[in-house]
Amino acid sequence: MSEPARSLPLVMAEPRGRAKPPRHLADLSLEERTALAVEQGLPGFRAKQLSTHYFDRLVSDPADMTDLPAAHRDELVATMLPKLLDPVRTMEADRGTTRKTLWRLFDGALVESVLMRYPERVTMCVSSQAGCGMACPFCATGQGGLQRNMSTAEIVDQVVAGARSLARGEVPGGPGRVSNVVFMGMGEPLANYKAVIGAVRRLTEPAPAGLGMSARGVTVSTVGLVPRINQLTDEGIPVTLALSLHAPDDELRNELVPINTRFSVDETVDAAWNYARVTKRRVSIEYAMMRGINDQAWRADLLADVLLARGDWGWVHVNLIPLNPTPGSKWTASDPADEREFVRRLEARGVPTTVRDTRGREIDGACGQLAATEA
Repeated sequence: MSEPARSLPLVMAEPRGRAKPPRHLADLSLEERTALAVEQGLPGFRAKQLSTHYFDRLVSDPADMTDLPAAHRDELVATMLPKLLDPVRTMEADRGTTRKTLWRLFDGALVESVLMRYPERVTMCVSSQAGCGMACPFCATGQGGLQRNMSTAEIVDQVVAGARSLARGEVPGGPGRVSNVVFMGMGEPLANYKAVIGAVRRLTEPAPAGLGMSARGVTVSTVGLVPRINQLTDEGIPVTLALSLHAPDDELRNELVPINTRFSVDETVDAAWNYARVTKRRVSIEYAMMRGINDQAWRADLLADVLLARGDWGWVHVNLIPLNPTPGSKWTASDPADEREFVRRLEARGVPTTVRDTRGREIDGACGQLAATEA
């Protein structure tokens, strides 16, 4: 019999005393990069040249940056483009169209990202923290605890690495670009708010300031840090908000998502509803289906009650996630018949519902499976 999942405390702030990753141009706005170049005794336009290589041309080798003076090229790159991620290994599934990469950060911390290529889009699932402090007992990342926050550039560099692999034709389907980014890897994005918002800005700013993605292609996930959801509402960036709800009632959600002991289901759903109201962006409710835990038909009815109490003007969509098994977990995926009944009851009430395609399960790359171990 497997050991029960450990009960960990909620951790809202990263441990003190951790060294900071080196400053990278992706940490800065284009104006700040220019100022840094001048501060280093360089012409300001060098910052734009380096930004173009990084964000637009996706160049990583200084030798390919031929518009930079050869005598100062290595120095320029070391100053503005320090190496942030070292690949430890890449695992593939779905005939190579799903790729999970384990990265070692400058201080030895390990994180994972997943590239998923579909016929009509390419999605990168990125990590925002090394580990996670939210302590959700069914999630492998949550059971590892929080090591530290990632910097804006460390987050962005995961996407740029994926974009490079596509541009080089390393992913089946020929050259392509990353069209979607989901902050659903390791960590609670809104617990690392400043760096995550910086990353969203870099992803969506036009080149050479950033990658030039549509904000509508970016999804920021949260277990429900209500003050941060409210802050995101005021940012004016129309990303998609994904709320990991997992239970419609406080009693069960307190167990599954410990942050619920601070912000109730009603408070959390109210904040998500307000985000939809202000941004006019439909909120996604993430709901991991766990056999005999949260998949009862009456809970589907209760979930519909909770969501429809805020109106049925198309503000919300439910995304059911077949639970992905993790070591030590006492829970397993719902019976397919129970899952179908859950969907039926939500749809009967007029709540748009889909079941997530669980890509990468066999390489532990699916939702809730990222643990970043070298074993």
